[in-house]
Amino acid sequence: MGKESHFTSKKPRVFVRGVEGDYGLKHELARLRSEPRVIRGRELTFNDGPQTFSRHYIEPIDGVTQTLHIHLEEYAPGGRNQKHGHVNEAAFYILDGEGYEIHDGIRYDWKAGDVVVVHNNCVHQHFNASATRPARALVLKTKPMYMFMNMLFQKTVEPRPTTPVPGHERFTARDEEDHDNHED
Repeated sequence: MGKESHFTSKKPRVFVRGVEGDYGLKHELARLRSEPRVIRGRELTFNDGPQTFSRHYIEPIDGVTQTLHIHLEEYAPGGRNQKHGHVNEAAFYILDGEGYEIHDGIRYDWKAGDVVVVHNNCVHQHFNASATRPARALVLKTKPMYMFMNMLFQKTVEPRPTTPVPGHERFTARDEEDHDNHED
């Protein structure tokens, strides 16, 4: 398979890389120019499950960027993630499927092509509304910058499910796409 991304809900995360050694823009630019500019999803594996799987593309620990955290979420048919809140905003571009969010007790429905915005300090949870098809979202957030500014609040209100959705016990995230339009 591919290499596992740095994040998994089973180990601590690095939100902001340490700045070490001699400070000099020349060395930092040389280091940045040596980093990959294309991160190949097929070379990364999905983590977690069995209802929500994550593939993390960019995190501060990688050294590619200091302020962005970008990952792909795949929700099993009928699946959901943990109910949680955090200081930073997040934007979910819905690649395929249909579902909904609960933000501070209010439901917001979404489908492929929509963008979902999670506002600061919002307790929220993501749900796949389809009982038969998975859903995917590309998640973009500046969480590392918030952490750097010591805005540390993040809390899990309800943990990520550890059991599969009934009827989908063998569901796994799609490692490869066989088409570009995300339609049948």
